[in-house]
Amino acid sequence: MSATRSARDWLERIHALPLRGRVRIMNVCGGHERSITRAGLRTLLPAEIELIPGPGCPVCVCPEEDIHQAIHWALTAGVTLVAFGDMLRVPIDRPRREIRSLEQARAAGADVRPVASPTEAVRIAAAAPERPVVFFAAGFETTIAPVAAMLAEGIPDNLSVLLSGRLTWPAVAMLLASGEPGFDCLIAPGHVATVMGPEEWAFVVREHRIPTAVAGFTPESLLAAIYSTLRQHLEGRLFLDNCYPEVVRPGGNPEARALLRRTLEVVDAPWRGIGILPASGFALAAHSWDARRRHPPADHRDRPRAGGMPAGCDCARVVLGRIYPDACKLYGRTCTPRTPVGPCMVSDEGACRIWWTGGVRAPAPAEIPAGVQAP
Repeated sequence: MSATRSARDWLERIHALPLRGRVRIMNVCGGHERSITRAGLRTLLPAEIELIPGPGCPVCVCPEEDIHQAIHWALTAGVTLVAFGDMLRVPIDRPRREIRSLEQARAAGADVRPVASPTEAVRIAAAAPERPVVFFAAGFETTIAPVAAMLAEGIPDNLSVLLSGRLTWPAVAMLLASGEPGFDCLIAPGHVATVMGPEEWAFVVREHRIPTAVAGFTPESLLAAIYSTLRQHLEGRLFLDNCYPEVVRPGGNPEARALLRRTLEVVDAPWRGIGILPASGFALAAHSWDARRRHPPADHRDRPRAGGMPAGCDCARVVLGRIYPDACKLYGRTCTPRTPVGPCMVSDEGACRIWWTGGVRAPAPAEIPAGVQAP
């Protein structure tokens, strides 16, 4: 479905639909949630429509053990640790008197540097060939594809990678397999579909009979996807719709997919606070690139909550769409962007951070209620 209509036109068409009771639409992508919140779409849609943030925040699900490992190397292994900016502020579950993030490790004297792209990591390593450099690469398919390109082109001998790459669809598959997915329709991530192809989401319609549309990041594209899934839901005529045709093509980006296959392997992988999801992670195909094989491992044995969220933090349930961000009892109290407890309040793709930035500054008393109007 084309998104060439104006946002006003799409809203009028949505309001004209004969909705019968609540319809829950999950948006997988953190970028979608950010666009929805900034545009105030929840306040403009009929009260029957409930937009639920989904598992599209790679920073939020990055294993806590990997962050702990990166901090350990930065402090003890004499390495330069580079990572995408959001990762520097994600706290691990340690007492506040101890170093709990890469940002704090940097303040303690470790050589920790934020980067915006893999090419910056290569440039930093090439500028100091005598010093080991570890690139902590966390992200979903759209972020990991450039990492794969970096590896395929060749990296300096002193550069290794701590990879925490994940695929998006397995988290949705896990929700659907649970028997209680918590949503009636799905908006699939446009940038991921650009790389991997929209066909990756066909299983949602084919196997679970749930209306699905791929969307871009403008209000027009998002509203087109919302309208499409609502029409499918009402009429029972289900299909995978592409509401981002200017970017998303059948088959995705063949070159990017080839690079991913050439340099990485798909493996079972842990998601923070959620557990191990089958075929949900990327692993390095060559041992020579792997920082875990070059540097001594951190000792996780003295960390009883290793792998989980901090006590009282509901980030995992927020990521899975089980509760809205402000239903976490820490939201707006001990957990704010200035003093984040969990990763969902750190990342620009984290629902908690997005809602806080959107103006929701106080916790709500209940979990996702019918007809709620959020930002």
